[in-house]
Amino acid sequence: MYTPQTLSIALLMMITSAVCWGSWANTYKGVKNYRFELFYWDYAIGIFVISLILAFTMGSSGHNSASFLNNVHAADPGNIGYALLAGAVFNLANLLLVAAIDMAGLAVAFPVSIGIALVVGVVLSYALQPKGSAAFLAAGVACALLAVIFDGKAYSSLAAAGRSVSRKSIVVSVISGILMGLWAPFVTHSMTRGNTLGPYSVCVFLTLGALLSCFIWNIYFMKRPLVGDPVDFSGFFHAPASGHSFGLLGGIIWGIGTVFNMSAASLTGVAISYAIGQSAPMVAALWGIFAWKEFAASGARAKLYLAFMFVFYGLAIFLVSRAYG
Repeated sequence: MYTPQTLSIALLMMITSAVCWGSWANTYKGVKNYRFELFYWDYAIGIFVISLILAFTMGSSGHNSASFLNNVHAADPGNIGYALLAGAVFNLANLLLVAAIDMAGLAVAFPVSIGIALVVGVVLSYALQPKGSAAFLAAGVACALLAVIFDGKAYSSLAAAGRSVSRKSIVVSVISGILMGLWAPFVTHSMTRGNTLGPYSVCVFLTLGALLSCFIWNIYFMKRPLVGDPVDFSGFFHAPASGHSFGLLGGIIWGIGTVFNMSAASLTGVAISYAIGQSAPMVAALWGIFAWKEFAASGARAKLYLAFMFVFYGLAIFLVSRAYG
């Protein structure tokens, strides 16, 4: 099983994970006339397939006790269950995130959702295991909340420029963020307690849990969509090849980022790796602002709010990382 042996390689993998996590949603933005509920089936397949491929390649090198199949055989069934549960929770959060992107755009939905996730994840992790500097963690949480507030203000200021603004998108982003902050502790448990899962094994079961839960969460949203009319599976089978390709590509990008993040965690610890990976919203916001022009002609006030969002989110990541070492 390949894992980074030096801090510089681990850091490169963590930065790559942040770029992947912040960039995969561009594949949905690039799709035309393809509902996100249908796009999401392709995405869920993509994250599972790439996790399997990496598990049987990078995760199986050496063929020792830590290699993928040997690790699965030795792991506690409970840890596999925790990873599957983490995937189900993540999947509901991510579906809501994609719905919010559909309503408000990358530069708003991503920072709000993942900013809330960072707050929930830090508070919950510290409550379960009081480790790290409480002062730095508290300051990081405060900065993350300020970043979310400034991003919300930037979005609301679009109304003054004559642009449509959806309060529902902010509510959906917040709910997504709360759920997004809940899945990481399950993964941490499966990687740190008893006969543990390795980084490649945990990604396979995490993504399998996400794929299987689509038959609950995604079917529900197909019947009761947050945006637009109900859809059925016929739209999936009649979708253009480009729609399926973009969905699979989005899943592959996210899956690579997740495997890299988990692999880096084997050297740095889950808390540091996850915190650095959570800089993804800044990547997503940059895509939304500069590639998709989501704040074009928005006025000076919105741009000032966005600048504050970047500053405080950067401070939040720095402080949380500093708290753990």
